[in-house]
Amino acid sequence: MKLLQDKRALVSGVANEWSIAWAIAKALHGAGARVAFTCIEKNLRRVRRLARTLDAETVIPCDARDDAQLDAVFAALDHEWSALDVLVHAMAFARTEDLQGSFVNTTREGFHTALDASSYTLIAMSQRARPLMRARGGSIITLTFHGGERVVPGYNVMGVAKAALNMAVRYLAYDLGPDQIRVNAISAGPMKTLSSAAVGGIDEALVAASAHSPLRRAAIQDDVGDAAVFLASDHARAVTGEVLHVDAGLSILGAVRPGAHAAVMEDAGQRLVLAVAKRTGP
Repeated sequence: MKLLQDKRALVSGVANEWSIAWAIAKALHGAGARVAFTCIEKNLRRVRRLARTLDAETVIPCDARDDAQLDAVFAALDHEWSALDVLVHAMAFARTEDLQGSFVNTTREGFHTALDASSYTLIAMSQRARPLMRARGGSIITLTFHGGERVVPGYNVMGVAKAALNMAVRYLAYDLGPDQIRVNAISAGPMKTLSSAAVGGIDEALVAASAHSPLRRAAIQDDVGDAAVFLASDHARAVTGEVLHVDAGLSILGAVRPGAHAAVMEDAGQRLVLAVAKRTGP
């Protein structure tokens, strides 16, 4: 029997075939889970095409910042499945102008947008997933980044949103634990996605990861997918409230090897120093 045989999983946040969320969906399906999707309206056609490759018929457009749309998603899942075993929260958003320049210039609106879309949406989805998981427990998985633990130049307000997300994972794990619902985060290393392109410097980060990570390579989307299968499975039945780093070991480094150099790039007329794949500690 496959590890997730007969499990039912909702995956949010797929944008295209390079999305980490898509790698997770493929891995969950490969382990035997039935998968449903939510995505924003503009990605609906693309996600439906991808979903068909996994024999998934349920793809529901949803802006997770809208409570009415979230209510409709979970009502549809209740009608179709009557239960849910796995929820994957893979969404984050900040305005482009708030990922440029200095963090000190973040606007009130930009701060609210990033925190709502990237952190509160996990809470909102967990509220609605809880009744569907309560009968036999479940696993909630979100995606974070090292920029929520250490300063990553250029990550700006998204780093603050990820820090809030990391703490939300812990508080949700505490609240939902009595229902045997586990809540964990995966902190992925630098990899090419549309989201990472918005921050910039990804090519330099990948080079640095390959040169300096303990495994001498950068993590890839499939690494995150396999980690998600573990967290979704009964093998992780006593794991909750954790941030699992899937980054080839970059997050353990406090300094680069002697003789290593930071990659320096020009970004919109300002110099942005990217050291150790955006992972240098304080």
